[in-house]
Amino acid sequence: MKIALVQTDIVWCDAKANIARAEELIASSEAADLYILPEMWSTGFVIEGQDVAQAEEECEALQWMVATAKNRSCALSGSLVIREGGKIYNRHYFVTPEGIAARYDKRHLFRIGGETKRYTAGSERVVVEWQGVKFLLQTCYDIRFPVFARNRLIGGRYEYDAIIYIASFPTPRAAAWRTLSASRAIENEAFVVAVNRTGKDIYCDYNGGSVIWDSFGQSIAECGEGECVAIAEVDLQELRQRRKQFPTLRDADLFSIE
Repeated sequence: MKIALVQTDIVWCDAKANIARAEELIASSEAADLYILPEMWSTGFVIEGQDVAQAEEECEALQWMVATAKNRSCALSGSLVIREGGKIYNRHYFVTPEGIAARYDKRHLFRIGGETKRYTAGSERVVVEWQGVKFLLQTCYDIRFPVFARNRLIGGRYEYDAIIYIASFPTPRAAAWRTLSASRAIENEAFVVAVNRTGKDIYCDYNGGSVIWDSFGQSIAECGEGECVAIAEVDLQELRQRRKQFPTLRDADLFSIE
């Protein structure tokens, strides 16, 4: 499977401009099976989510994701600000040509930035399968909580093959972003696809650093600081062979998540 990191400079609260730029970047890149956009890719990381939140059925950015997946016979992943039942969610979507395949509401809201005051946290881990690859969906601050992302052996099989982290990680924490994302790959014996934004908004500067790590913590695709689409081939056969050669998860501690 070919996976594309779509690292964008998000225009503040301008969904039409951000949709157009995402479309342009994807159209100008090599074809991929899965394109991954940053956290809140259509608006930027808007703490005052009530100002931009939309219901699923009226969300232009989500409609674009669904149409693009269908027209290009690919999948897309990224989060949007969604209103549902009087609450606001930072909702991570995984969309395939058949439509919305999975929804993950960010569990670990960024308290320091005020996200907990306006958004509702999710509670469920979400794993979605596309073209034989199982993905765990995660969002930004989740990356600091390894227990929630911990891979598990279920009936002798790994629960997932790759973690998708979409983010708005600012420049001062770039080293943490790189270290944490590589660590999640190594400890879970899985690929990690970590997509960050670039540019600036009213709060922070962002320097990208999107990357795909293999299960040994080796980079197989990277973006620099600017807008970028970087693509890598994810080889499940190689992953399975590495898991046979170095099966650390078989010695992992048992635990439950509440």
